[in-house]
Amino acid sequence: MTEPLSDSAALGELMHAAFRGLRKRWMHQLAPYNLTPHQFRAVSALGRMQERGHAGGRHEVDGGMPASAGEAEAEGIRLKELAERLHIAPRSATEVVDQLAAKGLVARRPHPRDRRATLLSLTEDGQALRARVKEDRKREADEFFSVLEPADRAELGRILGLLA
Repeated sequence: MTEPLSDSAALGELMHAAFRGLRKRWMHQLAPYNLTPHQFRAVSALGRMQERGHAGGRHEVDGGMPASAGEAEAEGIRLKELAERLHIAPRSATEVVDQLAAKGLVARRPHPRDRRATLLSLTEDGQALRARVKEDRKREADEFFSVLEPADRAELGRILGLLA
């Protein structure tokens, strides 16, 4: 395409087509792991939250008292927090977590200070799977975007950052 697109609807369709192509590649890439895109999003989010000890490195426990990132990582993540991160309803997050727990990728345990809450964390298998899929996803993305020159990739990143 040599002429710039000025029609917003056409630009939106083109962007959607590019996203569909990338999503199709990712779905194909997840198939050997027996994962859906929703399941991998949950694994990825849990892994990031565990690594960071929740967003900002601190979260609340015991009536609003902040806990350190190390405590957050050791304790796990509440289902509600995962649902918020994934922008899905808690009921939908429960279904995804049930599927991941059945595969041995996510562990549940009671919150040590709040009997109403359950904490989630990736198992060792979940952490290993996340690392493998991340590597595969990087290779897939590198291949997908290889048609772009480095300057075009940088510009695409800048533009998508404005839209995100």
